[in-house]
Amino acid sequence: MYRLMGRAHAGLLRLGDTRGQGTVEYVALILLVALVFAGVVAAMKGFKSSSGKDLGDAIVQKIQDAVEQVKF
Repeated sequence: MYRLMGRAHAGLLRLGDTRGQGTVEYVALILLVALVFAGVVAAMKGFKSSSGKDLGDAIVQKIQDAVEQVKF
């Protein structure tokens, strides 16, 4: 009887396990930042002046350089 109660208690404790939760939050944060960057680039390319387009192109180039440096 005690063994059954112990297993039930251990099973209930596993339901509240939060391992890996930090990884999910970091991924969501990175996606949010990427969305903001994409919005900035889209907004800057929409300006009629060349300075907005130049800034948008510079941001895109920096992001591409950073992605190319990542090695798996």
